Amino acid sequence: MLRLSELRVDLDHTDEDLEQAVLRCLRVPRERLISQHLVKRSIDARRRDRIRVIYSVDVNVRGEKALLRRRASDRRIRLAPDERYRFVAHASSRQNGEDLARPVVIGAGPCGYFAALLLAQMGFRPLLLERGQPVKQRSLDTFGFWRRTSDFQPESNAQFGEGGAGTFSDGKLYSQVSDPVHYGRKVLEELVECGANRDILTLHRPHIGTFKLATVVRGLRSKIEALGGEVRFGARVDRLVLEPSGSDHGKPWRIRALQLADGSELACSQVVLAPGHSARDTFAMLEETGVALERKPFAIGVRIEHPQSLIDRARWGDCAGHPLLGAAEYKLVHHASNGRCVYSFCMCPGGFVVGATSEPGRVVTNGMSQHSRNERNANSGLVMPVLDADLIPHERWSGDPLAGLTFQRQLESTAFRLGGEDYSAPVQRLEDFVAARPSTRLGTVDPSYQPGVTPTDLADLLPEAMVEALREALPAFDTKLSGYGHPDAVLTGVETRTSSPLRIPRDAQLESLNVFGLTPAGEGAGFAGGILSAAIDGIRAAEAVALRLLATTASASTES
Repeated sequence: MLRLSELRVDLDHTDEDLEQAVLRCLRVPRERLISQHLVKRSIDARRRDRIRVIYSVDVNVRGEKALLRRRASDRRIRLAPDERYRFVAHASSRQNGEDLARPVVIGAGPCGYFAALLLAQMGFRPLLLERGQPVKQRSLDTFGFWRRTSDFQPESNAQFGEGGAGTFSDGKLYSQVSDPVHYGRKVLEELVECGANRDILTLHRPHIGTFKLATVVRGLRSKIEALGGEVRFGARVDRLVLEPSGSDHGKPWRIRALQLADGSELACSQVVLAPGHSARDTFAMLEETGVALERKPFAIGVRIEHPQSLIDRARWGDCAGHPLLGAAEYKLVHHASNGRCVYSFCMCPGGFVVGATSEPGRVVTNGMSQHSRNERNANSGLVMPVLDADLIPHERWSGDPLAGLTFQRQLESTAFRLGGEDYSAPVQRLEDFVAARPSTRLGTVDPSYQPGVTPTDLADLLPEAMVEALREALPAFDTKLSGYGHPDAVLTGVETRTSSPLRIPRDAQLESLNVFGLTPAGEGAGFAGGILSAAIDGIRAAEAVALRLLATTASASTES
């Protein structure tokens, strides 16, 4: 089978047009073509007056080998890669006559769920511990908080609970991580089996959407349980119980048990730690326990909202509204004169800005979209990398790995105060922000943030250098995307949870640098950024744990 790429056709093309593009690329008559299968579809909108659709297609063609030799110089034609996933190990409940230790996964976000799923598929019967609630209860708690029909729940919210932070998001499924062995394909196929739309297999920038995600995570849980795994909710891990590892492992400590919030202790020897980027109490516990931690770059900023119709016109021109295009996205970057970089982050077409705090007395924003992306506003983060100089006032000592958490909390507490101390978010009209005057009212753009908003001056929230950079970036973005500088566009603060502010470093075997049996993984551990990359890292973590378990059991069997 051959894979053809860069097949360009007009926006209003037919199936026949695509087939003709395939034949032109191959330079063969129609009778040589046996079959064709869509692999990927993307949009080229560099020219608004001639938007093109770009396809990748797998084809079966008569005389394939000769054709491939003849067209060897054409980069658009190559052998279709084998994207099938292959398990690295398999084990029954007893291996070589010995009871096989049950691996434990902490955290039911995309990383934890895929680590548990892969371990279950390999026969290891994992135990998955999640501090929050199942997605049905979690949705009731989260939407109740947003609608002010119920109180904020510190253990069941937009950050904590089944599915992780990605459950209340746009559900983006694209990543820039290197994936030479096609783990991403494995992730997408599993998501489709659990209820995601099949188009995520072919769209260049696929997304699931919030409500679909709730169905998908329930499907993942059911698969894990059907394979002998177990998922426990309301099971927060409060302490790692470590013991000296001895000289065999080359690390000072090893996992002996986990202490849960209810006081119980769970014996274990292999743990995938996938806590998510907002498990601040977990990070503090890890530092107190002695697990190696280090700082990691992250960014903070605000959310911005425009009418989606404005973004559609700016990106698609007269083609706005075409069914193949959908709601338009954008990606913007500006390097300010003071050295700061401002960039769009987690752009959510046709979505909402939502309350994403995980701690009482703090305001955090995030973006969310349904699969249809048909709400009135487009929103995106406008964020800036945090520099070491920003963290100096928040350090306990030079290089303090938790300084980023302290900085985040300070910003979120200030946002809570500026919003009126009732979880309303501080907002400002774009024109007012650029002109350095507080907003006393809003204009034609109706903010979508729930639980509510309070017009104010966001210069009182962000560091001065970031305010200066953002004021410079907004007019610059208007020159790149017409209408972006709309005076009534709404800025909402504060966006702090772009990624984890620290990393739990690991070695080549994905194991903690100083704790044998601890495998940090996913976004919270500092090794992913988004649903797809976190799920991929979960697969890699599961493989590492499986091989370690089999090696440990084989060694014990040999010694006996």
